[in-house]
Amino acid sequence: MPIFAAYDGTELAYRTLGEGPPLVCLPGGAMRASRYLGDLGGLATGRTLILLDLRGTGDSAVPADESTYRADHQVADVEALRAHLGLERMDVLAHSAAGNLALLYAAAHPERLGRTVLVTPTAWALDLVSTAQDRLAAARLRAGAELYDTAAEAYGRILGGADTDEEWDRAAPLFYGRWDGVAQAHYAAGEHEQNEKAAAAFAGPGACDPPAVRAALRRVAGEVLVLAGELDGNPPPGLAEQIAAAFPAGILHVQPAAAHFPWLDDPAGFAERVGRFLATGA
Repeated sequence: MPIFAAYDGTELAYRTLGEGPPLVCLPGGAMRASRYLGDLGGLATGRTLILLDLRGTGDSAVPADESTYRADHQVADVEALRAHLGLERMDVLAHSAAGNLALLYAAAHPERLGRTVLVTPTAWALDLVSTAQDRLAAARLRAGAELYDTAAEAYGRILGGADTDEEWDRAAPLFYGRWDGVAQAHYAAGEHEQNEKAAAAFAGPGACDPPAVRAALRRVAGEVLVLAGELDGNPPPGLAEQIAAAFPAGILHVQPAAAHFPWLDDPAGFAERVGRFLATGA
């Protein structure tokens, strides 16, 4: 597995997968090892995926200073990866919580971005946050089936403060377009892929200044695709549209019948839409 040194000497690892122009991939979680991204629904057929393990996750080293788990510090890690790869500009794909890392990177280094894909991104860096009502409304889209009614009830309890592993297990079907064997295995693997201490620090106090980030994003010349899931509540499609509008060349795509991991819900459809955007900007 390739290794490079971050700004503070922390050794970071990444995997490469596929063939074609490079696509730097930032995993969410927050702070989950990149393995859960798989081949992004077959996107690796036409792109070389550069799957970064963020500091303290996967095969990357734990930093000497754990305050550097905060997202704004990790902007320098992404920039170090770009320099290590020898890319003047790079295409970037970020999932979920890593949407914030991509937003902060775009604000700091707009000239280094080609095209950017934000997949079901969270965006506290823009002060755009899904409310409990947003999340419950999405959970109730599949009301009437016992599996999803039970999951929605559990999610309501989580949002009310009952944040236990048992409740998350009950709520898990909501985060996938269909609760099949692939989704269940994907969910189970997550228990061993996240650095919880790092996740708690990722959005810590001082991580961003949303008005400053918004202003800086107006300098991003490259096209940006925000891909939302029709069934996802974090972000729901309406909030994802606001994220896309933060960029001069931002566009929204809502993937039908998809939730928070759309490359699992419709691999071919996801890979086709993202691949077309990366090739044409549309």
